Amino acid sequence: MTFKIEPDLRYAKTDEWIRVEGDEGVVGISDYAQDALSDIVYVELPNTGDMFAAGTTFGVVESVKAASDLLLPVSGEVLATNDAVVDSPEMLNSDPFGAAWLVRIRLSDPSELDALMDATAYAAYLESREH
Repeated sequence: MTFKIEPDLRYAKTDEWIRVEGDEGVVGISDYAQDALSDIVYVELPNTGDMFAAGTTFGVVESVKAASDLLLPVSGEVLATNDAVVDSPEMLNSDPFGAAWLVRIRLSDPSELDALMDATAYAAYLESREH
């Protein structure tokens, strides 16, 4: 199966993505993740001002099949959360790279981005998981 992968994003092995905008980042879940979860029915996001280390849980996504922790790909402070996704969790299924972003963060350590995959590496990673 082929999943949409955005070329300008960095990806974590836990299927979150980050779009870097200066010293800030916008975080969401990948097309692969929303497909694996299926029909998403609930999203829990942190409060503005909360601080998280890379790889720690910053929220939860629940579907009719399972609940899954959301892990922040890099360390940072939450600057904004997407209330629209909390109100309409199914947005994650239809637009995981656009309107259904989850949080905007201020990057604590931009060098952590180097540990994430680019689109080519993420595509190869997804391919290796399917076999």
